[in-house]
Amino acid sequence: MTRVVLLGGGYVTLHAYATLARRSGRDLASGELEIVVISADRAHRFHGFTGELVAGMIDPDRVATPLAEAMPLARIIDGRALSIDTVHQSVSYGRGENAVEVLAYDHLVVGTGAREPASEVVGLEQHGRTLRGPDEIAALADHLGTVPGSPVVVAGGGIAGAELAAAIADRGHPVTLVHSGSRILGEWSDQPGLVARAEKELDRLGVRVLRGVRLAEVTPTTAVLSDGTTLAAATVVAATGQRPVHIPGLDPWRDERGRLRTGRTLAVRYGVWAAGDGARVEHPKSGEPVPANALWAMKGGDHIGRAIARRLSGKAPRVFTYRGLGRAASFGLGHGISELYGVPFTGALAWMLRLVFFLRFMPSPARAVGVVSDLTRFAVTPRARAGVDMPPRSEPALGAGAA
Repeated sequence: MTRVVLLGGGYVTLHAYATLARRSGRDLASGELEIVVISADRAHRFHGFTGELVAGMIDPDRVATPLAEAMPLARIIDGRALSIDTVHQSVSYGRGENAVEVLAYDHLVVGTGAREPASEVVGLEQHGRTLRGPDEIAALADHLGTVPGSPVVVAGGGIAGAELAAAIADRGHPVTLVHSGSRILGEWSDQPGLVARAEKELDRLGVRVLRGVRLAEVTPTTAVLSDGTTLAAATVVAATGQRPVHIPGLDPWRDERGRLRTGRTLAVRYGVWAAGDGARVEHPKSGEPVPANALWAMKGGDHIGRAIARRLSGKAPRVFTYRGLGRAASFGLGHGISELYGVPFTGALAWMLRLVFFLRFMPSPARAVGVVSDLTRFAVTPRARAGVDMPPRSEPALGAGAA
């Protein structure tokens, strides 16, 4: 039997699984192939609609798909990878307080992504909030509903930070966006017109943008900036740079930022593959590292699934050739910016392009329909912008037959 182990429950894992299962379905059915997923989160969190969730436009369970539902032919292990032994081709993992267990693999896919460097800011881990842990976004939405109209500080002026600041401001909170650069959306520097439009959208929502300063310290009631400024804040959210999740055993293949270096086929070494935020994947044309976003993680996962399927059939994997599609950001219902193959769009059209794109890539068609239903209801129903109209929190059923 051949065993493929997938680490993490994010985009890389879901798309690697889907492609491999589609191409090697007979081997899965016969038991000649086993796919095992090790994840500390029992659900896949679709982050494309983070702003809509935080703003109260959609229900939290729309973006949480149980892994057992998304990958029905895989064996799901609720645990956390602790170390990797590439010599003996095995992964050590832990389940809660239980002893460490070891699982052998023939192919290993590392899709554990990255987290915010919360430990680099004094008090952030104790008093602030991050977005990349299990259920942290829904927890933030719940929290905002308990402190309506209170001041919020968002650290990080990339796409995630700008969208989040807009969503929180749309709920009626005064928001300050803190950014270390001279202009927000640095990853969009090749589209200055879209950056300017994003700045106008934030101004429309009343978001105060402070540039050239960093978040230095968080207390229960304040955010202290690198220039000594102290801001009153009931909530401080980090949407700052990312640090790859570090699993011991792969250090020889990491770059200076901790990302796993991948070759042209997305192999780290024979039998080990990586993509997503924790990997350094080079663009097939420019040779520069590809952006750390969901689309590149999805396409990387798709490619790895095909590469492993080819290996299992005795063929050599092909090189990764995806060159990108575009980018998008939302600043409230019907307000957005997007770029498709280099062509910029703004306003309602940009927002709609983003919506259609994200719905296409959601792992659950039923939940995609639910997103449309929620957005439609939100558009026609008067809202209480202070957040009291948030839908009641409900966790998705996490059993194998969850719908």
